[in-house]
Order: sequence, then C-alpha cells, then structure tokens
Amino acid sequence: MKNFFARIASRMQRFMYGRYGSDELTLFLMGTALVFLLLSWVLWVFYFVGAALLIWATFRSLSRNVAARQRERNRYLRLIAKPKNFFKLQKNKFRDRKTHKYFHCTHCRAILRVPKGKGTLDVTCPRCHKITVKKT
Repeated sequence: MKNFFARIASRMQRFMYGRYGSDELTLFLMGTALVFLLLSWVLWVFYFVGAALLIWATFRSLSRNVAARQRERNRYLRLIAKPKNFFKLQKNKFRDRKTHKYFHCTHCRAILRVPKGKGTLDVTCPRCHKITVKKT
C-alpha cells in the first residue's frame, strides 16, 4: 500500500513538472468558486460563475506559460496590497491601543507610532526626516 501512494505521488510530480502550480491568486479563485458554488443553492446563476472560476483556477495551475501566470499574480498582489495594508494597520492599532499612539507625518503623510504617556515629543519621520511635535 505504501508503494502505491509513492507511485501516485511520483506520477503527479512528473505530471506537474514544468507547470505553474498554485499561488495566492489560484487559492483566492478556488475559495471564491467554493463560495459561489455554495450560493448556487440559493440562486442557480451562481453555479455558472463558480464553475467558471474553478475552471480558471485549474487552467492557471496546469498552465506551462509561467511568465503570463506570474504577470497575473503580480497584478493581483498589487490590487490587494492597499486593502491588505489597511487592515494590517487597523489590527496593529487595536493591538497597541493602550501603549502607543499612531499619527500621520505632516509633511509626507507617513504613519508614525509613538509611545503613549511621554508628554510632548519631537518625532523625526523616518521617511522624510522632518521633525513633528506631537503630544502623546
């Protein structure tokens, strides 16, 4: 039985050699396809959208055109970068709400973090090196 699974794994590795495989975009497409397929129980039109997304994800995984798939992945990562960073900042603000204060640099709008309860501080922005006076 052990050899059976080893042979299957070996055949799968040989089949996938030279193919793109999965990445963040493929996993997102598969997750979205799953949601649409679950929503198809409510409205049948969602089934076709979910099936199309699943076919697209499978196509991307089995594709041998690695350069095109990497361009798609880079566009996807650029698209989700701002929302991802926004939610990461909100998470950090919530985590540090008792110990630190966040504010924007008055010159370059960079987000700065200073400890709370230290009085009035001269804060130097690491991006533009301007000094901002803030009360913590």
